[in-house]
Amino acid sequence: MRNNDMQINEKGFTTGGINWFPGHMAKAIKMMEENIKLCDACIYVLDARAPFACINKKLNEVCKNKPILYVINKIDLIEQSDLQQILNHFRTNNCKVITTVGTSLKDGKSVYSTVIDLLSEKIASKKAKGITKAVRVMVCGIPNTGKSTIINSLSGRKQAQTGDKAGVTRSKQWIKLFDIELLDTPGTMPPAIENQVYARHLAYIGSINDNILDVESLCLDFITELSKYHSGMLNKKYGVDESLPPLEIYEGICKARGFLMRGGDYDYDRCAKAVFDDFRKGRLGKICLEKSSI
Repeated sequence: MRNNDMQINEKGFTTGGINWFPGHMAKAIKMMEENIKLCDACIYVLDARAPFACINKKLNEVCKNKPILYVINKIDLIEQSDLQQILNHFRTNNCKVITTVGTSLKDGKSVYSTVIDLLSEKIASKKAKGITKAVRVMVCGIPNTGKSTIINSLSGRKQAQTGDKAGVTRSKQWIKLFDIELLDTPGTMPPAIENQVYARHLAYIGSINDNILDVESLCLDFITELSKYHSGMLNKKYGVDESLPPLEIYEGICKARGFLMRGGDYDYDRCAKAVFDDFRKGRLGKICLEKSSI
């Protein structure tokens, strides 16, 4: 296994840790900067498992002069008590925030009504002037947080392309919903990730392209974090002894899942991909990586 601190620039790493900012994201940021002037507000989608890692300072700059509705998505993947701590943080900082399960039509309607409420004065002002043009809202966020899924729930039908990998949406798309027009934008990472704890969390949840990651070392980091902060999860799923060192836990999962190569060597790569798939699909249990900003 390689060390995630090594320099692999051609694969998206820089010396000191994980970074991923391919060319299409730079173009996406420029597009958003050009289109934000057409929008009345922003819907900023965050993954409930790592909401603070999902805050992109570059997107904050793009949206800074517009009302922002933070949508904490995928709340079915974390405990209610953890969600409450997250909400308290946002509300303490006077942020407008709402929670969703992206595939829920009921939650989609809730997002819609909250946006209408957020822009009620602007809508009333337009009507008073005889302007019937729909208000426009930019939907933005880190890759794979569920932006397009939420848009589809808002509209009640599939209008935006979705997927379980980072980078499905590559271009802008205007979507008309009653008296709102939504601008679906590509998931966009910050040009550099200074906080490497956040970088790993984004990698865990699938916001960073797996193909540029050393998933074996990353899985060891993940096992270390889970055995420390979410004790019992790995034992319950794989029957491993979590009192052992992380590498031995990793090898125990390889044995439990049958990820062995000829000669009995451990297939760390297959095991890592399986562990992350289990986590991302909620099969390890409800796991919140961040309850407050680090």
